[in-house]
Amino acid sequence: MQKTVFITGANRGIGLEFVKQYHDAGYQVIATTRNPLEQDDLKILSQAHKNIKVLSLDITDDKQIAGVKAMLANQPIDVLIANAGYYGPKDERAQFGQVDSTEWLKTLEVNTIAPLKLVEALYPNLTLGKEKKVAILSSKMGSMADNSSGGSYIYRSSKAALNAVVKSLSVDLSGDHIKVVSLHPGWVKTAMGGVNALIDTQTSVAGMKQVIDKLTAKTSGQFIAFDGKKIPW
Repeated sequence: MQKTVFITGANRGIGLEFVKQYHDAGYQVIATTRNPLEQDDLKILSQAHKNIKVLSLDITDDKQIAGVKAMLANQPIDVLIANAGYYGPKDERAQFGQVDSTEWLKTLEVNTIAPLKLVEALYPNLTLGKEKKVAILSSKMGSMADNSSGGSYIYRSSKAALNAVVKSLSVDLSGDHIKVVSLHPGWVKTAMGGVNALIDTQTSVAGMKQVIDKLTAKTSGQFIAFDGKKIPW
């Protein structure tokens, strides 16, 4: 039976590359985007390949999450990739003395709360899958040990909190043999990463896919970079 991967934020960048690489690996791909009607690369891909299904989903909208849950009732999901994220302000609004509370709450909602609510919603589907894997995209900027430059309070804290969510999920879902991992994609040339980033999406996703492929109960709950190296919390 064909395996299924569910990917959020799939319309561009890392998410779109995950769609391509899992499609090439023979998976049925369920790709979500906030704007499924846009004539973008994801829509073109889905029109060319019948095993790529595009769904509308704003991961911060509880009603939309409930709708996707109902739509996918009894559909096994082997791999869930929570890729959708938000950097928040890159200017003084994220720096000491000027942190914007509204932007902070928005970033926490997208990066920390939404992935947990998504896993809760699709938990029944994961129990039906064969691989039973959840990969959530974090960032090295969420590492306490790696923080030597300070600043970026909003993004750093959202990813640090996300890592705590991943660790708890790995414990709580272990009885169902569901493995959970927090992934650092590297500094990637995307709209978020910018043109000065060090690696392209193909390299990042190929590495992360290898990490997901090798994920076991023993490595569940870890924080791992695209090159397979474990990152300290």
